[in-house]
Amino acid sequence: MCCDVKRRFLLLYATQKGQAKAIAEEICQQAGAHGLEADMHCMSEMDKYNLETEKDPVVIVISTTGTGDPPDTARKFVKKIQDTTLPPDHFTHLQYGLLGLGDSEYTFFCNGGKTVDRRLQELGAQHFYDTGLADDCVGLELVVDPWIDGLWLALKEAFLLQKEKEGMSSDVDAVSSSLSAAPHVVHELNLSSEVQNLKLEDGGVMNSDVLTQKLVDISLVASAGDTEPSLVHSVPPVSQSALNIPALPPEYIEVQFQDTHGENPHLSSLISEGTTFEVPVTKAVQLTSEDAVKTALLLELDITDTAFDYQPGDAFCVICPNNVSEVEELLQILGLSEKGDYFICVKVKQGTKKKGATHPQHIPERSTLKFILTWCLELRAIPKKAFLRALVECTSDAGEKRRLQELCSRQGASDYTRFIRESNVCLLDLLHAFPSCKPSLNLLIEHLPKLQARSYSVSSSNSYQPGKLCFVFNIVEFPACPTRAVARKGVCTGWLAELVAPLLHPNKNIPDTKGGNPSTEKVCIFARPNNTFHLPGDPSVPFMMVGPGTGISPFIGFLQHRQKLREEHTDWEFGETWLFFGCRHQHRDYLFKQLKCFLENGTLTHLKVCFSRDSSTAEVAPPKYVQDAIRLYAKEVARVLLKERGYFYVCGDKKHMADGVSDAVVDIISMEMEVDKLEAMKILATLREAKRYLQDVWS
Repeated sequence: MCCDVKRRFLLLYATQKGQAKAIAEEICQQAGAHGLEADMHCMSEMDKYNLETEKDPVVIVISTTGTGDPPDTARKFVKKIQDTTLPPDHFTHLQYGLLGLGDSEYTFFCNGGKTVDRRLQELGAQHFYDTGLADDCVGLELVVDPWIDGLWLALKEAFLLQKEKEGMSSDVDAVSSSLSAAPHVVHELNLSSEVQNLKLEDGGVMNSDVLTQKLVDISLVASAGDTEPSLVHSVPPVSQSALNIPALPPEYIEVQFQDTHGENPHLSSLISEGTTFEVPVTKAVQLTSEDAVKTALLLELDITDTAFDYQPGDAFCVICPNNVSEVEELLQILGLSEKGDYFICVKVKQGTKKKGATHPQHIPERSTLKFILTWCLELRAIPKKAFLRALVECTSDAGEKRRLQELCSRQGASDYTRFIRESNVCLLDLLHAFPSCKPSLNLLIEHLPKLQARSYSVSSSNSYQPGKLCFVFNIVEFPACPTRAVARKGVCTGWLAELVAPLLHPNKNIPDTKGGNPSTEKVCIFARPNNTFHLPGDPSVPFMMVGPGTGISPFIGFLQHRQKLREEHTDWEFGETWLFFGCRHQHRDYLFKQLKCFLENGTLTHLKVCFSRDSSTAEVAPPKYVQDAIRLYAKEVARVLLKERGYFYVCGDKKHMADGVSDAVVDIISMEMEVDKLEAMKILATLREAKRYLQDVWS
C-alpha cells in the first residue's frame, strides 16, 4: 500500500504584526513530516479558497488587534460570515480547528479568534479539534506548542472519519500508516555531533527519535560559584539536557546588490491601512518639569491642507524610522557599512523549500539597503524561536551556539521567556551577546517583521482647533541592563523627541542634521479611527473620565469638543462631566493645569486630582491613585453609571491602573446594588457590551 499520499487541509491565517503568519508557516512546515499537505493562504486572499465548498479540514490561526478587533487582514472575511441572511446550516459541511492569539492584558482577550469561532459555530461548522487561545502576556508558546503537537492526531482522526463517511475504507490504511510513520516529534531537530563539545550518550545513535547529549566542555558547565543563568549562560538542568529544537526554517529570500542610482519609494507605499498624509509639526511643548520621572511632550500637527479628519477619542498612526545609530551599528556588524547607499533587489530564492514563499509585502522590490533597515524592518522586535534557530547556523563559537540552541528549545522555554521575551531583547542585543553570530542580510529580511507605525490617541478637537491635531506621549526609556548593554529610547518617541528638539529648545545650539528650518519638520501619519471610544451621541447623558498620566490625552479632546458645543448651542441640555486625573507630583507632572479653565467655564463639572508621590500633612490622607479617588465617590459613580445610564471612560496603563479601576467599579456596584461580587462583575460585563464602560488602554 502506497504511503506517500499526502492528505490536504486548508490553513488560513489572519495577522496584524506577523505572529499568526509565523505560526501558520510553522504548521505548514511540520505538516509534511506528518504525511500532510497544508494549503496555506492569508484570510484576505478570498479568491484562493472557498469555505462554502471546502471538503477538507480547515485550520485557522488568527490574532486580535486594537480593543478586541480582528486583524485588518480578516475584516473582509468577518464581514462576509457576519451576513445576517446566512442560514444556520450554511457551514454544516465544514470541520475546523482554530488557534486564537491575544493578550490578557487587554479586556477582550483573543476576541478576534472568538468572534470567528462563535460565528462559524452559529453557521453550523463543527470543531474537529478544540480551540486554542494563546496569551502573549505570558508567552504564546505555552499554548501554541502543545496545540500544534496535538493537531496532527486530531487531523488524522478527522481524515479517518471523513473516509468512513465517504465509504472509502480502502484508503484508510494508507492515510493511517502515512500519518503514524511520522513520529510525534519528527518535526524537531535534535542536536548532532556538528557541535564540537557535544557527544552522544553510549557512543552511538540509539533507537529513539531524541538523542541524548552530554557536555564535555567544562567552560559551558556552571561552576560552583556561578549558579545563576543569564542570556549567555545556562545552568543545570538546561545546560545538561538533551534538547528538542525547532526545524531549521528554509531560506527563501535572495538579495542582489545593484548601483547607487535611483530614488527610494515614498513612505506612503509602505502603508496598506489607508491614505497617508505628510504634515508639518507646528508646536512642541514639554509638559513635565526637568526633574520629573518621565518626560511628556505635546505635539501639534497642521492638517489644514489635507483631507485628514478625526473625532475626539480617535487614534492615528505615525510612520517612524529605526534609530539612525542602530542602523549604522547593524550595518557595521554585518560588514556592510560601505553598502548602505546601494540599491538592492529582493527576490524569492529559486528552488526554495519554503512552501508558498512570496516576496514580503513590506519590502520594496528595489530600494537602498539603508532604506530597508531604516523604514521597513522592526529592528527592535523580540526574536522568535525560529529566528534564534536560524541564527544558530550563523554562529561559529561552540558555546554561543549551544546557548542559542537552548534558548529556542523546549527545555529552555523558561530561559527564553525570562532572558529574551521579558527582557525585551532585540537583534542588536543578541549580536552583542553572541559576537561570533554573523547572520546574512537575507536572513534578517526573512525573520524581522514589518516596522509598525505607532498609534497615538488624539488630544484635540477639530471643531475647537480647526486644522490642528494634537497628541501627547511620554518619551519611552529602556535603561541599560544585563541583557541590554546600552540605554535606549522608544523607536517612535525617541525619534519624535529628537525631531522636535529645535522647537522645544529654540535657543540651544542643536545641530540641524537635515539642513532645514525647524518649523518645516514633517511627519507621515494615517488615520486609525476608533469605532467606540467617542463622546455620547446625546449631550445630555452624563459621563465620567479616568485618565492618569498621558491617559488624559483623549479627554482633552473630549472637553474641547464639549466646550465648543456649549458655546454654539446655549439652549442645549448638557449632562454632568467628571474627570479623575492622577500623576506622581503636583509640580512635576501635572500635565494639563489648564483643566481648571474647563472647570471654571462649566465644561467640566467635577475634577478630582491625586498625586501618588507627594507627601501630605492632612489629618486624613488624600487618595494616592485614581482608583482610590473613584471609591470615595462610590454613590456618584453608581448614580451616573447605573441610574442615569451614563458613560464611563478609562484611558492609560492596563496592568497598574485600568484593572484597579475596574475592580473599584465592581466593588461600587456590589456595594450600592447590594449584590455579590460575581453578580457585580456580570453587570460590568453588560456595561462593556452596551459600550457604556469603555477602555483605551495599553500594557
